[in-house]
Amino acid sequence: MVAAGITRIFPDLTDDLLLNLFHQGAQVQWTSRSLDWNTPFQLSDRQRLALARLLTPVYFGEQSAMAGASSMLPSVMAAGETTAQLYLASFIMDEARHFEALTRLYRSLGHDPLRIRDMPELLRYYHRLREGDRIDWVWGILISDIIGKHFYRALGPKQAAPDPFFGPLTVRILRDESRHLAFAEHYLKRNVPGLTPERRRVMVDMRDELMRLLESMTRRVRDDALAFHVEIDDFLGEVGGEIDGVAHRVGLLERRQGPPKTGSGPIVSDRSGPPPPQTPATDEGAVMARCFGCLLSLICSRRLARA
Repeated sequence: MVAAGITRIFPDLTDDLLLNLFHQGAQVQWTSRSLDWNTPFQLSDRQRLALARLLTPVYFGEQSAMAGASSMLPSVMAAGETTAQLYLASFIMDEARHFEALTRLYRSLGHDPLRIRDMPELLRYYHRLREGDRIDWVWGILISDIIGKHFYRALGPKQAAPDPFFGPLTVRILRDESRHLAFAEHYLKRNVPGLTPERRRVMVDMRDELMRLLESMTRRVRDDALAFHVEIDDFLGEVGGEIDGVAHRVGLLERRQGPPKTGSGPIVSDRSGPPPPQTPATDEGAVMARCFGCLLSLICSRRLARA
């Protein structure tokens, strides 16, 4: 019964990878107050603006993941996945920390994130993450964390001369993201093998739709990426390649195929037929609630189905 996983007082707390990840996260806590905000930026004015624009999807993603994980907890509890519950509590703290630190970073840069009307794919992307059950959500979070990982690496450690403030911040966030990716891959390895072939195809279609939206978003900030000597096509190729590799390791794909194609044409899915229709852009006045937090809560309030 659904209530069994919630009402059980003394759960089977297995010493598994998820419990270890929970302890790792608890032992390496940090906040924006751990950072030296007196360290001067060495970014040019153009790079400050570019960073603010490039950060927009990641920043929105941190807040969305924080809200999404909190709404996912009851579904994980109902499934009796105790160590996953503990891990998700630390995951929420990670996302809250990133969101707060990036908010303060925006203030220091002197720029705001892009508006929804300038990047309408944001709402479609994060709405797609909230469709389906808890396994779909973890798959979507894994894709988003891979995107975030390559974003932070490209603008931080991989830069020839990383900014003395933003570079160390990316290193801290990347450590958190490594735990998130380990959680998602382990969770999917445990759950994907029991899915039907049709259910797996739905997840592959989800990957393709998210990658199409990512390609559209990154096209809007191609010139901003060049301010940091980052080629968008290379970035998309690295992201798609890693997602493809994880999909094979967790048993989502049964045969070897290339990474999702990006750039000149639509992404090729494992499933034949036309790509899913895109949701038409909606007038900002009709979409945006007076309070941005209210809008985000509406996106994340969709009730998860039970697997």
